[in-house]
Amino acid sequence: MSNSTQSGGKVTWGSYVALAFAVVFFSGMLQSNEWYGVFDFTTLNGSFGKVAYGVNETAEGVQAMTTSLRGKGGSGARDGFIFALTLIPTVMFALGMINVLEHYGALDAARKLLTPLLRPLMGIPGSSGLALIASLQSTDAGAAMTRQLKDEGRLTKRETDVFTMFQFTAGAAIVNFFSSGAVLFTLTMMDGSLAVSSSIGLAVAVMFVFKFVGANLFRVYLNITEGKEDNNQKELTEERA
Repeated sequence: MSNSTQSGGKVTWGSYVALAFAVVFFSGMLQSNEWYGVFDFTTLNGSFGKVAYGVNETAEGVQAMTTSLRGKGGSGARDGFIFALTLIPTVMFALGMINVLEHYGALDAARKLLTPLLRPLMGIPGSSGLALIASLQSTDAGAAMTRQLKDEGRLTKRETDVFTMFQFTAGAAIVNFFSSGAVLFTLTMMDGSLAVSSSIGLAVAVMFVFKFVGANLFRVYLNITEGKEDNNQKELTEERA
């Protein structure tokens, strides 16, 4: 496979293989405890264990009570600091993987394939495609990738703002919806009929469409308050990407 760099290496079949792997890896398609879970970002990212904070006397004896790594009853800046610490492994892992994938040309392949799609839809380059996919599963990974793209000059400040709005709207839509919202579609009425008449697919489609709507509404707001983006700056960003 070719060693693609920020300057825009040649896109080869190896670049497309790296891009395909990245899409599968960050999309959550293979999230499982089975062997193929090793090809999924969330599965490999894992989770912290439980920290015991007290004991409870029961009829069967003493039973330990547990809570999350952050403990119980925290508040204020201190609790926020502990929460931030739990995000560090996710961010580091995401940045490490994106650097490996970039080495094999995944970002160059994403730029070539997705720029014609993402530029009209949101005004952002195709090199942000991997961050877009990751943001549907993990807000931490999507944010980390977006920051790296901004630091490398692949995104202008305007493009970063618009892309951030896309991620902020229904953040981590796939994971959050299927871990909490999808349960609503199993509720039934007293007569046995479904309480929710629409489908899961329709709900996901609505969220996805309105993520684009939110990003474009923010584009309109920026155009009104800051004026249109300098075309020379946009062209320079595309050359770097």
